[in-house]
Amino acid sequence: MEFRQLRYLVALADEQHFTRAAARAHIAQPALSQQIRRLEQEVGLALVERTTRRVTVTEAGWTLVARARRILAEVDAADAEMQALAGVRTGHVMVGTMHTMGPVDVSLALAVFHQRHPGVELTVREQSSEELAEMLRDDVLDLAFLSVTERMESHGLGLHQLVSEELVVVLPRDHALAGRSEVRMADLQHEQFISYRAGARLRELLTFAAHDAGFEPQIKLESNESERIRRLVARDMGVAILPRSDAERPGAGVAVSALIDPALRRDITLACRDGRRLGPAAAEFLALSKELFSSEGA
Repeated sequence: MEFRQLRYLVALADEQHFTRAAARAHIAQPALSQQIRRLEQEVGLALVERTTRRVTVTEAGWTLVARARRILAEVDAADAEMQALAGVRTGHVMVGTMHTMGPVDVSLALAVFHQRHPGVELTVREQSSEELAEMLRDDVLDLAFLSVTERMESHGLGLHQLVSEELVVVLPRDHALAGRSEVRMADLQHEQFISYRAGARLRELLTFAAHDAGFEPQIKLESNESERIRRLVARDMGVAILPRSDAERPGAGVAVSALIDPALRRDITLACRDGRRLGPAAAEFLALSKELFSSEGA
């Protein structure tokens, strides 16, 4: 069993497609197929099921993939530590972000990091907070910007909160509640909401607030883009609960009021797998992000 074969298997599990996995691994597709077959022969089990359109990883395959991620993470960390003796010159940092980042400008962190360490490759994946947490636990990502959800098991993750910001009510300008400085959640019980999709922390907070006020929220439309949600509210398609930084950006004409009873806040937290030894490049990105953002949104 060779490290390169494990890398090929992990790439195949992530991409679910031989051609894409081969491109990611910088190897010809027939050669990747051959290496996977050799690995299957060595372990004596089928690791993938092949069809004309896609690849399905078997139960045995997923078991080996989980082990392979940990093994490769340790190998990469050891390699990075050796490289660190000469400074952060090369490496690869996998960063995850949730869909709405409010005052945390991830592009700024990426640009500053690239300027300081141009030889380090950066990859960014965008998912919901819960999906990001799972990707951290599986060592798919080195670091992720997320919000800690109620369902998310915080054990197993190292958490570095950067920002905590207020959530507000976003209304059409001609709405009966527009113009109020504060709006109680109970006042919205008959409204239709435009919300983030299930799995997002903002959706979870909306549901919590509605239940606290004694009703089940009516979700009319879903989107994972704050700007689209604002435009839909502006067109009188419903109301929304958004972070203040997103609600008050220039653009769509909406009314914004503080939310009370209950008041809500959401965090933006930089997370990694607890106990994982970050390579020098990932550790540097973590330090940079804390330097750039930890004083914001107090």
